[in-house]
Amino acid sequence: MRIDIWSDVVCPWCFVGKRRLEAALAEFEHADQVEVVYRSFQLDPSAPQHGHELTTPVLARKYGRTEDEMRQMQQQLTELAAVEGLSFRLLETVHTRTIDAHRLLHLALAEGGPALQATLKESLLSAYFEDAQDVGDHTVLRREALSAGLDPERVDEVLEGEEFADAVVADIDAAMDLGVSGVPFFVVDRRYGISGAQPTEVFSQVLTQAWAESHPPVEVVAGGDTCGVDGTC
Repeated sequence: MRIDIWSDVVCPWCFVGKRRLEAALAEFEHADQVEVVYRSFQLDPSAPQHGHELTTPVLARKYGRTEDEMRQMQQQLTELAAVEGLSFRLLETVHTRTIDAHRLLHLALAEGGPALQATLKESLLSAYFEDAQDVGDHTVLRREALSAGLDPERVDEVLEGEEFADAVVADIDAAMDLGVSGVPFFVVDRRYGISGAQPTEVFSQVLTQAWAESHPPVEVVAGGDTCGVDGTC
């Protein structure tokens, strides 16, 4: 079974949703047969390449809130994330562009499959939300990519060029075709869509239902004499 997840590395709900899905998978008996692939989505393609302005005033302007109101909202989200074991530093994050982070995630998928991509995804989310690092900065991106296990030469080639930019665009186009207007957005087994960081119980229910439908039990319509596994007939 496959789960495609559209998300951005500067989306706090994407990190919370990731943790909740992981909690559901930890209890799912067929988790070892589930493949998770991360798809690109940019919350703000117009963001600056190197973030200098804090995210709080940017979000306040975007949603027509005062900075104090936005700080209160971020504090509430920080407390919610803590329940999932995450230590957010939302008041310290910067507004930054994520296209290069997504290109590296595509590199990770191409070079090491979903497992390597998942490792890099976790590193980038943690760098931004828990360490307040600028994930638009190539120095930060290179460090996190190498820490995740990517080849240094390939990382430099990607960061110095435009490789995988078309893959990022394709992911975003696919999201638009699905009617995705916000992330995280999960597609389970190419048939069930889950919008937002739903409770763990919701993910568990969908996993169970999707597995049951794609792996129906064999219906025995006739019986007869058989030999048993112990050799008796």
